[in-house]
Amino acid sequence: MKRLCTILNITHSSFYYWRRTAEDRAARQAADTRLAARIRAVHRESDGTYGVPRIIAELRDDGERINHKRIARVMRSIGLAGVRLRRRHRTTVAYPAAAKAPDLISRDFTAQEVTPWTRW
Repeated sequence: MKRLCTILNITHSSFYYWRRTAEDRAARQAADTRLAARIRAVHRESDGTYGVPRIIAELRDDGERINHKRIARVMRSIGLAGVRLRRRHRTTVAYPAAAKAPDLISRDFTAQEVTPWTRW
């Protein structure tokens, strides 16, 4: 084991920690798989509109205590996302009766033909 850890450039304690916690990782993955099934069901019932906050609310209504970060991680891993509504905000409203600003300089802003060999 010593030679293998040296080749992989990891410490011995890291290997033994990884081996000792294998059951916990497997249990967590199984729990995440069950949670993913519940999340898919809630997401499907909402016609694919619910995101993390609403799915958390639904699961908590059913009596589950789950962290929002875990829900977000599982949703990312199974490729689900809620619908985001985009609202357009109009920041400037022109007053139609207002007088237009006068052109005091009378500059001409039409572009001239530019070729690659033309120098400025």
